[in-house]
Amino acid sequence: MDALKKENNVPPSHDLRYNEAMQTTSLANRQWIYVKRPTERVTDEHYELRDAPMSGDIADNEVLFQAKYISVDPYMRIQQHESNTWEEPHPMGIVQRAGSVGIVVASHSDKWKVGDWASGYTGWQLFSKCHAADLQKLDPESAPVTTALGVLGMPGRTAWFGLMESGRPKPGEVVLVSGAAGAVGSLVVQFAKRAGCRVYGIAGGSEKCDFLVDRLGLDGAIDYKALSTTAELSSEIQRQTQGVDIYFDNVGGWITDAVIPQIKRRARIIICGAISQYHGGLDRPDQGPRFLHHLLYQRATIQGILARDYTARMDEMVAIVGPWVKNKEIVFEETIIDGFEKLPDALSSLFDGRHVGKVLVRV
Repeated sequence: MDALKKENNVPPSHDLRYNEAMQTTSLANRQWIYVKRPTERVTDEHYELRDAPMSGDIADNEVLFQAKYISVDPYMRIQQHESNTWEEPHPMGIVQRAGSVGIVVASHSDKWKVGDWASGYTGWQLFSKCHAADLQKLDPESAPVTTALGVLGMPGRTAWFGLMESGRPKPGEVVLVSGAAGAVGSLVVQFAKRAGCRVYGIAGGSEKCDFLVDRLGLDGAIDYKALSTTAELSSEIQRQTQGVDIYFDNVGGWITDAVIPQIKRRARIIICGAISQYHGGLDRPDQGPRFLHHLLYQRATIQGILARDYTARMDEMVAIVGPWVKNKEIVFEETIIDGFEKLPDALSSLFDGRHVGKVLVRV
């Protein structure tokens, strides 16, 4: 895990502390513009890095926000689908949408002062003008600011409500999570352990599997890269778990094909993502629902979840998980990549399993 950089409280920036004088200042903004729809792996060829000078002038109830950390997430590739998914495809020619954490560098709002830390959905750009209501205030004393993009942000919300509401875990049940070392999966497995379940993770490589067992306390981990066929993987799942009550799916594809025959009666299957299909098979999947007969035999249920379904209930999750973060009762791994220019590569890296936990770009 040497590649991981862990950060605690992040001090306010010292390089840009602007005041009212900024309104006559021209800012050297930079933006990554989405310009080409990928058909396979998303790379920097699908973006253009543009200089976009902007005035520091802001209107009433606006703030000027400077990004310090920008998120990359697998859902961005879904938004590049050629047809509608949960929304229309990401438009060409605009800033790549994304969550970010940064500081307020100018304010015309009573709610915000210069130097405040905030999170927002401001995209892949250095500066943005935001309505005062479009940012969420962060307290660096209560949790590292980067957690607003991870365990106390969208990934945490997905993991918590996806497991607790769709999975409905009961003590003693067996929970299996694919993509278990990722931003969402690594939280799901810990929430499941706290719910009294026996928990197993599927991940790629011995290092990630060791992380799951040694750091996160799982009952077992399965290295799918060490198994060459669906049948072998399915057999190993059965050997370790003796059957699965809850399957939290972040991966899809052949891994899910291997899991489904091992589900128990009344199993709950939660479809959070299908990252194995996102490049090459997103618009025209090469694998179909060949497992429906198993759902019939076991009278199981399968449910898709989206983080946006629970946005209005964010406070519920933070009230429970926030103290765990503050008291260091939960592990939240972060991989922080330095350099605004590395955003496209950081996004691409999600699809080859280079990193553990939440991936962020520090700009």
